[in-house]
Amino acid sequence: MNAPIKAPLKALMLSLTALALPLSLQAAPRFAQIFGDNAVLQRDTPVTIWGFAEAGEPVTLSIGTQTLTITTDATGRWEATLTPLATGTTYTLSLKNGPTLKNIVAGDVFLCSGQSNMEFQTRYTTNARNEIRDSANDHIRFVTLNRDARAGGPLRDLDYKPDWNIASPDTTGESSAVCYFMSKALHAKTGVPVGMIHSSWGGTAAQAWISQDGLRQTGDYAPSLEILSLYATDPKGAEARWRDLTVNWWEKNEPDAAVKRTWASTRFDDSDWARVTPTRQWEHWGIPEFAFFDGVVWFRNHVTLTKAQADNAVAIEIGAVDDADTTYVNGTPIGATQSWNKSRLYDLPKGLLKSGNNIIAVRAFDGAGGGGLWGPTDARAVILKDGTRVPLPAEWRYKVSTPLTGLKATLPTMPWLDTSGLSPLYNGMIAPVAPYTLKGVAWYQGESNVYSPTEYATLLPTLFADWRKAFRQPDLPFAVVHLANFGPVATEPVTSGWAELREVQRRTVNADKNAVLAVSIDFGDRVDIHPSQKKVVGDRLALGLRRIAYGETVALSPEPTGVKRSGSDLVISFNDTQGSLKTYSAVVAIGFETCNAQNACTYADARAEGDTIILKNAPVDAVKVRYAWADSPYINLYSAGDLPVTPFEIDIPK
Repeated sequence: MNAPIKAPLKALMLSLTALALPLSLQAAPRFAQIFGDNAVLQRDTPVTIWGFAEAGEPVTLSIGTQTLTITTDATGRWEATLTPLATGTTYTLSLKNGPTLKNIVAGDVFLCSGQSNMEFQTRYTTNARNEIRDSANDHIRFVTLNRDARAGGPLRDLDYKPDWNIASPDTTGESSAVCYFMSKALHAKTGVPVGMIHSSWGGTAAQAWISQDGLRQTGDYAPSLEILSLYATDPKGAEARWRDLTVNWWEKNEPDAAVKRTWASTRFDDSDWARVTPTRQWEHWGIPEFAFFDGVVWFRNHVTLTKAQADNAVAIEIGAVDDADTTYVNGTPIGATQSWNKSRLYDLPKGLLKSGNNIIAVRAFDGAGGGGLWGPTDARAVILKDGTRVPLPAEWRYKVSTPLTGLKATLPTMPWLDTSGLSPLYNGMIAPVAPYTLKGVAWYQGESNVYSPTEYATLLPTLFADWRKAFRQPDLPFAVVHLANFGPVATEPVTSGWAELREVQRRTVNADKNAVLAVSIDFGDRVDIHPSQKKVVGDRLALGLRRIAYGETVALSPEPTGVKRSGSDLVISFNDTQGSLKTYSAVVAIGFETCNAQNACTYADARAEGDTIILKNAPVDAVKVRYAWADSPYINLYSAGDLPVTPFEIDIPK
């Protein structure tokens, strides 16, 4: 046997071995993945650059005349702050013994985020062919982040290298249309290079884009965050906790909950319920009641099993439910999920099924867009221990419980869901690119939160504060797209979740000196949630950013500044009229309503006079005025500069 190596000799041998290792086996210094060739860095302000190397090692960075040496922290992360870069200058950014990034330009950098209307690509927009053909511009550049939901916590860095693209006929079609047209308009006005960091995902909710720390500050998400924490170590336990939480929520918030609880029972007689084979969402059933229905519908099914089948059943699959379900078997809740397209597969407790008739009941909740049970009928089955599938009958019985507006509160969000859970998109698509130095943020989102305007009143300002903290810019400007018109038109005053969310957007922006609203109420599409006139929206975002990010004095969409009584009339004053208000195609301004203390509303005779609207012979019991209050309102009231008046609700002073 060889004698043991003495400690000093062993240490020397290890040191020599380390010296002999090729450099490729050591962690070479690198930039964070968001930095690449053709990138835009923010001009005229200190700029944060960061990356990774061996822990405790010095890293030397060079750009222009600046050379900085920084030591990495214990995790191997380094960070440097550059002195301001000159507008329009092209640079090379390099690391000693590391990569060199070329064709870096100093300009204005914007983060563009939200859901599908921000994700909507330029190649699908109105007049796309001509716009793309003429798009070549070395001073407009963009990078698009991959969809990446991470439930475990914020990423330190992207795990891929996104490309910075220069606008050209070969690349522009892939860009975010709203972000591209916004950037194009800003560049045309300022002459400054513009960089776009595009990070969006269709169908996503605001809470998915906010950090857990940010959500925790509100105090509203503590139970869900606790369940999310459990999910990391005990998914089955977390799912059971979530199921119980939702069952309790329905008990408190579904009207006549005690009666509807019996709808899951084996003893309930559902023979008078309507019947359907739900292969598509209920908006596509051809039933007028469901054409634009958002809310709660119960489904029931009867499946007959043999004793052997019942004894050997281990799971049940009911297919997809848009947006959320609570599912019962023979009166016992077995699962709850939120996801518009995920097939529900739930474990069955032993002994729950029986020989003969068994009842499957599904409480389906739809917050916006499509709703209900949908998908292929062969996806629905009782699953036995040996993998055998016993199909559920294709036909289901159903009954409407309540429209969305009839719920007493907002359905909680399943915390680990990719697109509307708590923080997964912040973790995967915001955290790894912060604190990239920005000029501003463009935010186009809200469609997935229309079922909960009250919750959104907390979420939107929380997102502002959260991102300002993440990017270390306390005054970071936010330009918010006001939701466009979509959904049913109204022939009489109605309750509208879309209108309520627009009002939350308006009030949140008005309460924030570094936020602005881009109104798009006149360029939506009542039958398509993805209107293609993205240039108009981009131009209006650019106009708003010129005010809050560039300090220009520009007029935006008019908003009410006050309302007062004048004899039998109400007089509403407005800002940003650019001289006067005007009505198209009529002498009256359509879409105005007055409402009494019981929220009974009537349409009003409204006339434009200069900077005001006069509501003739207004009811004496009116306590508030609202305008364009519907999912898809028709409007004809504009400023002299052709910008639509912002939908609103305003109280009448006593």
